[in-house]
Amino acid sequence: MKRNNKALLIIVAIIVFVYFILGGCGQKKTGGPPPMQEVAVMTIQPKQVAITTELAGRTSANLIAEVRPQVSGIIKKRLFTEGADVRAGQALFQIDPALYQVALDNAKAALARSEAQLSATQLRVYRFKDLLVQRAVSQQEYDDASAALKQVQADIQYGKATVEAARINLQYTTIAAPISGRIGRSSVTEGTLVTAQQPTVLATIQRMDPMYVDVTQSTADIFRLRKQLEKGQIDQNCKNQQKVRLLLDDGTEYPLKGNFQFRDVTVDQTTGSVILRIVFPNPKGILLPGMFVRAVVQEGVNKQAILIPQQAVSRDPKGNPLAFIVDAQSNVQIMMLTLDLAIGDQWLVSSGIAPGERVIVEGIQKVKPGTPVKVVPFENGGERKNALPKPVKSN
Repeated sequence: MKRNNKALLIIVAIIVFVYFILGGCGQKKTGGPPPMQEVAVMTIQPKQVAITTELAGRTSANLIAEVRPQVSGIIKKRLFTEGADVRAGQALFQIDPALYQVALDNAKAALARSEAQLSATQLRVYRFKDLLVQRAVSQQEYDDASAALKQVQADIQYGKATVEAARINLQYTTIAAPISGRIGRSSVTEGTLVTAQQPTVLATIQRMDPMYVDVTQSTADIFRLRKQLEKGQIDQNCKNQQKVRLLLDDGTEYPLKGNFQFRDVTVDQTTGSVILRIVFPNPKGILLPGMFVRAVVQEGVNKQAILIPQQAVSRDPKGNPLAFIVDAQSNVQIMMLTLDLAIGDQWLVSSGIAPGERVIVEGIQKVKPGTPVKVVPFENGGERKNALPKPVKSN
């Protein structure tokens, strides 16, 4: 009997415990509707933005001279230091001048011989002219004397030209720098035989101040810019339009700005792009020929640009860009976007969002189209004025 009463008490205690548990759960389930999700929004306001584009390219010297010999001979001396700056007219190589000195001396001797014959031939012509009047000599003798004088005069002119050519060849044995600039390594050493107008370059001189930067721009970007200009979306009449910034290979910015010089008129058939040439001052020689750089070119100024943070842009399954906005009734709506280009951490929007609309920047993952939300302002610095409370984990 006692055992039956003890079992009955245990069953009753279990029933009471389950009742209280179920009752507590029931109270939780019968509570009010869940609170609205809070989202951080940014109100779209048009602003003036300088539209820039980054174009990759390489540097090149503005003037290049390849040093070659103009006469043949043996290199006796190299008169410069490789990698140094040289000035125009500075001696770089010395070719053995012995043979060219002999040729000049022979030319001078031949000229002196012709000049020595000139006075005797002139006197003979003058004498024959007087005798011809007196009929003491024949006309043929006078004509022969006149022809001999002209022959001597021609020999003198030829001798002078020969002397000048020999003098020039002798000067060419000293190979001088045609321009001022920085000279590279030498391809020959002392004792090397060189020939006139040989294809092998002895050395190369490059003038590197200022420096050219040649970058490529696709024709698609050119057409896009033209359309924006036709629609009045971009104004190119600004004072910094021709100024270009330069980013070096390590990401640092070159301290001096360059000037846009010209855009090539021929499209590269393999890449579909054109060459843009920009001139940068290079007084300290920081820029070297062949360096990979990126030029930041200002295309113009958009006075009514619409910018939204990149984190506010989502993609549909097809990859099309879209954004969530909050309408006047505080409901979430989807807007399909047309993006132009990225400016820093923001997208430049060409269509899809109008000024004054509220774009959801944070909390996109928690909302669905058509659902009401609670709006919290979002600051451009990445912090909301009233930060959303952190979700509390339920037990």
